[in-house]
Amino acid sequence: MHKKFVSGNWKQQFQYKSFSPSLINIPFRWEDPKINILLEKANLELGKLESFSSFIPDIDFFISMHVWKEAIKSSKIEGTKTEFDDLFLDQEDITNSEERNDIEEVQNYISALRLGIEHLKELPMSFRLFSMIHKELLQWVRGEHKSPWEIRMSQNWIGGSNLENAFFIPPHHDELSELIKDFEFFLHNPSLEIPELIKVSLAHYQFETIHPYLDGNGRIGRLMIILYLIEKKIITRPILYISDFFEKNKGAYYDALTIARSSNDIEHFIKFFLTWIVETCQSATQTFQSILVLKENIEKKIICMGSKGEKASKMLYFLFSDPIVSSNDISKHLGVTPATANNFIKHFIDMWVLQEVTGFKRHKIFAFEEYLKLFR
Repeated sequence: MHKKFVSGNWKQQFQYKSFSPSLINIPFRWEDPKINILLEKANLELGKLESFSSFIPDIDFFISMHVWKEAIKSSKIEGTKTEFDDLFLDQEDITNSEERNDIEEVQNYISALRLGIEHLKELPMSFRLFSMIHKELLQWVRGEHKSPWEIRMSQNWIGGSNLENAFFIPPHHDELSELIKDFEFFLHNPSLEIPELIKVSLAHYQFETIHPYLDGNGRIGRLMIILYLIEKKIITRPILYISDFFEKNKGAYYDALTIARSSNDIEHFIKFFLTWIVETCQSATQTFQSILVLKENIEKKIICMGSKGEKASKMLYFLFSDPIVSSNDISKHLGVTPATANNFIKHFIDMWVLQEVTGFKRHKIFAFEEYLKLFR
């Protein structure tokens, strides 16, 4: 007989109360039948997305854009102002130090995700892995002095300017050792017999409640979801951009966390989480479908280019991974002279694939606008 979920309790510290979550490495069963329906739908949508992505030729060209969008949205939640097109600018073109720092944070997120996926080949999901990507996430950016890599040794808080007016105060750092050990046992305890999507929803809730680092907990918590799904082979690549839904439903997300903690209603959070997965999968599948249609339409035009078609196809694939380019970029990628590169760019402008976006006579930049619209 399973016990009803108990979120934890508030503990009096010096001049404030922190929330001490219950351990989660215990059997869990739910009562709300809506969870069964959402769980079935989430598994179906994940299966459709994974299957769809496996049929797309050269899928890695398109995944990079998903990763970039995920990085921008996840970083924007934490306060950066980077827009999608900014990622494709040369660093020397960015003179504002705040803008440059924002872009570096986004690039760090991309590096952290790739590092996490690479380390999954040899490491299980664990705080050792989380700390590795945490260090990558905070390298050379805001937060680099907030103990990257290390579990916090002091009290942190969420919302407000100090402990007195904080919205939520996570557990005292003296409790973290036990909570982290319990968390890792929970992730790798096969006797619990909890469906993977329910398990990762509980893990995400517990991670955000523990808030184990001084900075970067939100981003690590979202990265954890993608890495968990990859580790369990539910998806084989980072084809979900979960932060888009999160950004649009941030208030509902924080409400779901608060309801779970204050009312022991973890089922409300699980339903929110499964809806998050369903809508994210549907959005990603729709984007992949749009990419394929766009690709096929352009390839029909390339056929008419005759002997130039092979180079034009190579250029098209390049644009799918780097949609804002200069003639110098095209020249290097195709291995052709600047004059020939400009000739190919003109063909792509005539086919309404590229458009010039600077208005300059020299140092022109060209954008693959129809493709960019799918991710903006």
